[in-house]
Amino acid sequence: MSTRLLPVLGPLDAFPHPSAALGEESETPGLLCAGADLRPGRLLQAYRSGIFPWYSEGQPILWWSTHPRMVLKPTHFHLPTSLAKRVRQALKRGWRIEVDRAPAEVIQRCATSPRPGQWGTWIVPDIQHAYQRLALLGHVHSVEVWQGDTLLGGLYCVAIGKAVFGESMFYAENDASKVALCALVALCAAQGVPQIDCQQQTEHLARFGAAPIPREAFLHTLTLAADQPPIDWHFQDLYWQQLLARTPAPHTAPT
Repeated sequence: MSTRLLPVLGPLDAFPHPSAALGEESETPGLLCAGADLRPGRLLQAYRSGIFPWYSEGQPILWWSTHPRMVLKPTHFHLPTSLAKRVRQALKRGWRIEVDRAPAEVIQRCATSPRPGQWGTWIVPDIQHAYQRLALLGHVHSVEVWQGDTLLGGLYCVAIGKAVFGESMFYAENDASKVALCALVALCAAQGVPQIDCQQQTEHLARFGAAPIPREAFLHTLTLAADQPPIDWHFQDLYWQQLLARTPAPHTAPT
């Protein structure tokens, strides 16, 4: 049996096509290549091509394009009744959503805090710095849950046009990361984002309606979405109303 050599990219080398990634028979399905760098231009080129970096401390930069690809379509989002109740309670308690108030802090907290699923298990210091640079350029956005001046939880994502790529989330208060996810979905649904890339298949995201799709279908939608004008990264209370309307509030029995 022949062993396929993993391409190692130099500073000027282009990415291989995502279809060249290792298949399901491999010990590392979805691994495409190694090397290159994390400069903003390189990262944006990768995301436009359906490729993302994922590696651990001490490893070279590893680039992936998984098949199938886990995506969450905002129109297919499943809002459990229990979570809808939690969101309503949180809003009454004064929790509020802010976007891009503290992206560097969110990225750092994602790197050091426990979080469900697989978004962000690879946030080594070089990744933190690279995505903080992308935030300054307007291609990384943080969705944050605040109470007063306390950051309770949040997430960050990469965005190119209407293509949105979920990266990682954290919570310091129970369910705060889930509330942030609901806010991201509500914002994306209101502005016509077709899919949120989840990269890896996880049971946690499947609970909310995320599902695997063929790489080819993912890339087709990605190409169309990335060429559209960027969405408005401001959260409006109307978005909560539209999302929560999917799960009506329980009626209180008359006394």
